[in-house]
Amino acid sequence: MALKIRLQRHGNKNRPFYHVVVTDSRNARNGRFIEKLGHYDPAPVESLIELQADRMAHWYKVGARPSDCVASLLRAKKIDITKM
Repeated sequence: MALKIRLQRHGNKNRPFYHVVVTDSRNARNGRFIEKLGHYDPAPVESLIELQADRMAHWYKVGARPSDCVASLLRAKKIDITKM
């Protein structure tokens, strides 16, 4: 099973809100997930990013790899899950 740490879209039209989740890469974008690791709200003047870095590091060690969008969120928060 190929695990991914990726965004799951929620919210209304033109007002997105994202959950950061661990899921099997074959699942649909908003489909079943294993664990919720945080959320991201791009709407405010300064984007709101809440992440559980310790749980992300755990899933990275198990084999989950972050998507490009999640990797950019980690860089924005200055979190390096590979060294935790």
